[in-house]
Amino acid sequence: MFQDEGRFGRVSLPRSSWAPKGIRPVCHTQIIREYIYAYSAISPLDGMIESLIAPFATAETMSIFLQQVAERFPNEHIIMVMDKAAWHTSGKLSLPENISLCFLPPYSPQLNPVEHLWKEIRQNYFSNRIFRDMDAVENQLFKALVYMNEHSAYVKSFSLFQWINCNFKIAN
Repeated sequence: MFQDEGRFGRVSLPRSSWAPKGIRPVCHTQIIREYIYAYSAISPLDGMIESLIAPFATAETMSIFLQQVAERFPNEHIIMVMDKAAWHTSGKLSLPENISLCFLPPYSPQLNPVEHLWKEIRQNYFSNRIFRDMDAVENQLFKALVYMNEHSAYVKSFSLFQWINCNFKIAN
């Protein structure tokens, strides 16, 4: 599985949008620096996803997320591929027995399929929207993650990179 954290909040940037010819679309923006974090892990080979929404990105929260993943897949040994964020390498991480960590090379987010998950969510659920409060942000993020969880073929379509497909096989 590949893992990453994404930050979502009330800072919005306008993106291109559709409008009838001759009409300029109005896209509202806001800059309110409040955020929540989504932790997600994707299995690109089958499109399975596990997620957690949390107020912070810390080693403690990451440990809770890893325990959640371990409990969802109790009969599998998971190699969790991730970046070297400070809370991943601080030594404070509590690692379940059925999870081993594998770190991506520095400065290589393009290798992590979860980055594409964040792109899909930001484009389809957050672009050109403003949120009245953090509860609205959390509800929208929850809605996006539930959709992704229920549509594994869609997740697989943007996360199964060729190098992953060629180098990893599903064990039966």
